[in-house]
Amino acid sequence: MASMIVLSATAVPDHLRGALTRWLLEVTPELYVGTVSARVRDELWASVAACTGDGMSVLAYPSDNEQGFELRTAGTRRRHPVDFDGLTLIAFQKASQEISNAS
Repeated sequence: MASMIVLSATAVPDHLRGALTRWLLEVTPELYVGTVSARVRDELWASVAACTGDGMSVLAYPSDNEQGFELRTAGTRRRHPVDFDGLTLIAFQKASQEISNAS
């Protein structure tokens, strides 16, 4: 069954952006929306995760859980999802933590 997905891909290679526009609409720069099957979603995400590199990608799609959606992330970012008793929350990493983690 097809379901709507929202995918944000920042600072990714142009060939990946082209591949995404075959399946999804780029409604604003680097934000893609579309309705695809779970198989297509998983294949798109595998390509995105493999090509994200130093960029950042986030995929949101419907799921049968308390929040009604799940998130997948790839790349470097200051915000990252954290599981809190079954709820997905977003943790915000301070810039100083990024510097200390890089060294």
